[in-house]
Amino acid sequence: MDELRKFLKLLRKKRYTLVCIPLLSIAVTYFLVRNMASSYMSEARIATGLLEDSHPFAGMAAGLAKGSELTLQFSNIVETMRMKRILDQVSYKLIIHDLTSSSPFRKPSSKLADLKPEVRKRALKIFLDKYNKNQELNLWNKEEELLFQVLKSMEYDSNSLDDKLKVYRAGDSDFINVDFESENPRLSAFVANYTSTEFVKYYTVLKKANQVKTNAFFKSLLKEKKDILNKAVDSLRSYKIRNRVLNLDDQSSQLYAQILDYNNRKQDVIKSIASNAGALSEIDRKFDPSQRKYLESALTRLNQRILGTRQELQALYDQYIQSNFDEQYKASIDSLQNILTGQINKSNDTYAYNPLTTKEALVQQKLNLEVQLDLSKYSMSSIEKELSNLNAQLDQLVPHEALVQALDRDIGVASQEYLDVLAKYNQSSLESGLSIKLRLVENAMPGTAQSSKKMLIVILAGLLSLIFCISVLFVIYFFDNSINSPRDLSCRSGLRVLGDLAMIDQPRIELQQVWDNRENSAATAEFKDELRAIRFEIESLLKGKIIAVSSMMPQEGKTLLTVCLTYAFKMINRKVLIIDGDFSDPSISATSTSDVYLEDFFNGKRELKSNGASSVTVLKNRGGDTSIFEICEDREVRDRLSCLKDQFDIILIETPALSDFTPAKEWISVSDHVVTVFESGQSLSEKKLHVIQYLKGLGDKHLGWVLNKVKYARRAQIKKR
Repeated sequence: MDELRKFLKLLRKKRYTLVCIPLLSIAVTYFLVRNMASSYMSEARIATGLLEDSHPFAGMAAGLAKGSELTLQFSNIVETMRMKRILDQVSYKLIIHDLTSSSPFRKPSSKLADLKPEVRKRALKIFLDKYNKNQELNLWNKEEELLFQVLKSMEYDSNSLDDKLKVYRAGDSDFINVDFESENPRLSAFVANYTSTEFVKYYTVLKKANQVKTNAFFKSLLKEKKDILNKAVDSLRSYKIRNRVLNLDDQSSQLYAQILDYNNRKQDVIKSIASNAGALSEIDRKFDPSQRKYLESALTRLNQRILGTRQELQALYDQYIQSNFDEQYKASIDSLQNILTGQINKSNDTYAYNPLTTKEALVQQKLNLEVQLDLSKYSMSSIEKELSNLNAQLDQLVPHEALVQALDRDIGVASQEYLDVLAKYNQSSLESGLSIKLRLVENAMPGTAQSSKKMLIVILAGLLSLIFCISVLFVIYFFDNSINSPRDLSCRSGLRVLGDLAMIDQPRIELQQVWDNRENSAATAEFKDELRAIRFEIESLLKGKIIAVSSMMPQEGKTLLTVCLTYAFKMINRKVLIIDGDFSDPSISATSTSDVYLEDFFNGKRELKSNGASSVTVLKNRGGDTSIFEICEDREVRDRLSCLKDQFDIILIETPALSDFTPAKEWISVSDHVVTVFESGQSLSEKKLHVIQYLKGLGDKHLGWVLNKVKYARRAQIKKR
């Protein structure tokens, strides 16, 4: 916030500059634009047909050409209208009109007026030829390059036309507006109309040519895809004929069904064998050996006949299964089964049992179970043989199935590609048979004069110049690292600031008059108040009598501050001694009437006594390239200064600048305090930062800065703040 206030103060200080420069810019701009010709705007309108409901592909456009795609189509049309090829055609029409008409749109330029009659005829012929052939001027040809320069001088070239031409879509509508602005209303209407006409003609020819090429391409591609499809169908048909393959799906389905049926029957037979065998074992366990012997001897003949019938029944079952369960074997099996049943019943009626036994039912059951077990075993072998046959047939179908599927897949892909190309070919054929919907629906007419832009240009000139001035001042302020106030000096250095002294625009300051004359000017009065403030700050911090006054660089005002502090302390009845310790620039010595030199005093050759209360005594030097410790030793300097402390209240030593580091440090080492002077408007360099580090190392011995040469106006601003 403080930086903003400082920048605003800078602007206020430069307020006359900020007012004068924009006013000057406004005046210059006004004289430049006062004779500016009026401009006329004409507008033509083109309907694209992309959004018409009557369009045969309106549904497709609504589904596909939405959003970014529709915007892209309009953008392509707009950019096509601004093509150099289109604008060149308009350029030819303009120059042909001016060459042949008694009322040209523009006054002939110097290059056009300088053309000889035969050259003009030649130029007209070339322009007509270029227009009819829709060709550009060849700039490598000197003659055509000259004609291009003529077009450019008349501002009829494509670049000049493009600068004043506006082509844009009217909102979200189906229309494209073509605007042209010029100093001639007829010229504006001419360019807008012919730009639209040339574009419609070019776009129609281009669109038709593209449709013909597209249709021919899809036609050849359709024939190619049809040949590929026919070739794939022929390959599948030849393979099936060669390998006697009818319908693999039906054949494999029938084989799977038969295999499942035989597996089910096999499981039933296995269950029957297991159950009959278990039942027979249980019955045999119930007969003892003697009973089985009696039974077998009695039924031997009956069992032999039953066994023969069983063998016949087994053979008949085998034929029945091998014939895939043919019904004609079913009647024979039933008849033979009845015979076997009768034989078993007859064996039951035969008295072959031991009268003592009671197990007739078990015997009869055993015989039936044995018959069923034999039948099941006979049928099991037949079923397994048939299953092996069916699996072998299925294995033979697998290779055919894989190859047939591959051929079917090729046919499917080829068929889909053929159908896609066919759909695109039909669409292309339909589009090529329709007329282009792009048309000029509204011709441009000579328009009225546009509102004058002179005032706007003048105002913009003033605003831009004002902004430019503020920007320049901001850049200067931003890169300005100079120190102009005690606050800046304190923040940048990190050391105390005792006060500041304003710059007085006078060749010489009479300090005695400053303190004695009560009717001083405002600047002089301000200067005196500042000295009083600095004196007060120094007195409040003093712990000794010897004060070294130095500066970072020469010519910053340490001599002036030393003399001013001398008078300031004198005004409060202090006995003050000034020691001119700057051997390289003894300014105080040059103006003083004293006859005592510090070289003589510190060597013991002369003595120095005070002139009394509220007096000023000066100890001069003879100058030269020397220092205080080269004149006498450190101990002797301190002893002589200690003697001076008894005679004077304040001893002010002007030392060399701290840039001459060693001589200044010698004086500072024998002083009680240090006061440094900093000239306003300077920045802190690397060398000065090194000096500041030295001053910080002195601690409380360094009383602070005095900011010197502050301009009076700036000092007043600081005081007000």
